[in-house]
Amino acid sequence: MLVERGIEVLNVEVVGDAYAIASNYLRKSGAIPDTFATNERLLGIIVKLFQRGEMNRLRLANKAIAKFEAETLVVA
Repeated sequence: MLVERGIEVLNVEVVGDAYAIASNYLRKSGAIPDTFATNERLLGIIVKLFQRGEMNRLRLANKAIAKFEAETLVVA
């Protein structure tokens, strides 16, 4: 499913699947709380990576996890 956001077109299915994979891993590792609320920071990372051209769900999730964990280590 494609959703138009202004001029951009976003493939919601790829982004949603990548978010599900990444958030599941990060919840199990304890990096984010185990809630149903969307982690906006993680979603933002995934959307930026997608906009830069990453279309593979698993690669997108792995890159987002690495970036999320790296940013968390710097902040903490």
